[in-house]
Amino acid sequence: MRARSADSIPARVLGVALAGAGAAHFTAPRAFDGLTAKAFPRETRQWTYRNGATELLLGLAIVYRRTRVLGSVGLFAYTAWLGGQLARRR
Repeated sequence: MRARSADSIPARVLGVALAGAGAAHFTAPRAFDGLTAKAFPRETRQWTYRNGATELLLGLAIVYRRTRVLGSVGLFAYTAWLGGQLARRR
């Protein structure tokens, strides 16, 4: 019988924080519209919600050990994509 490895508390904290930030996009979208507008000047509010949904899902994926690797890869790709969007608008 194999013993289960200890879960990563820092990874879970990161996941919960990211999921919380994603949920906040829906509860207080104005707080995110200014930053979102820099990368997405058109349809800013829709992009605020899309980014919130993405962060919520990636955060939840990172919280759970079984989906953590997928969530981490997704977070890396999402961060690179957002950085590219910001760089393109400058």
